[in-house]
Amino acid sequence: MNTPKRFLRLRASDVLPWLVQRPAALILDARDEHAHARGHLNGSIRLDGHNHERLLMREARNRPVFVYCYHGNASQTYADMFMDFGFEDVADLIGGWEAWQQAELGSRQPSSAALAPSPALQQWLASHGFDGVDAVGAHGNTPLMEAAWRGDVTIVTALLEAGARRNVCNHDGNNALWLGCVSNKPELVTMLAQAGVDIDHVNATGATSLMYAASSSKPDIVRVLLALGADPSIQTQDDFTAMDMAGSLACLQLLRAATKAATKTIA
Repeated sequence: MNTPKRFLRLRASDVLPWLVQRPAALILDARDEHAHARGHLNGSIRLDGHNHERLLMREARNRPVFVYCYHGNASQTYADMFMDFGFEDVADLIGGWEAWQQAELGSRQPSSAALAPSPALQQWLASHGFDGVDAVGAHGNTPLMEAAWRGDVTIVTALLEAGARRNVCNHDGNNALWLGCVSNKPELVTMLAQAGVDIDHVNATGATSLMYAASSSKPDIVRVLLALGADPSIQTQDDFTAMDMAGSLACLQLLRAATKAATKTIA
């Protein structure tokens, strides 16, 4: 006798890797409207007790579904419901939003408890012409931007731990996340986004990191940005979206799927 397939239960640390591999996933928040307004996963839809029926009937059965609630109880009921309706790839969050917040606090070093720069970090700063973790160098780049551009995960980690400012911009209006996209390292982009660097920041020309990644034919970066909640509908000053700028078929397909999913959700 075949055992019925059960949904996957994810720890907080496993959620982003799971979503990165499923950029078109339907993310559902089973908490009340006030809790959702105070904080939620990027791109999530709040379940209001009625709209789940519409989602069950309308969404494609092969669309991945991720559900979370307060403590990881109600999410199991909803996850079972989606499995019963034939959805093939369903997961929920163990411990719910409470576990997610605890994991977030653990991954972000508060500035008041920032670590002193290690000898290795001090040496790196000096070798690149910086006199501190928030110094400003050529083109307005900070050490965090420089390390992100170079794809140096170790130094980026050290700078974040040392309390480097997250959301400053260089002379082009770009933040560290944009520079991280240049390095083409998804894990570095994820680290910066989790540390609080604005994922939808618009630079001096009206472009976002997602637009850059799409136009530069970086599908791995496009995939991770979408999974982290980057908004594909943002337009430049000339009314172009990231999908309009896609430089490769792979990027176009990712953005088309994300845009279609967002449009269906809003409808």
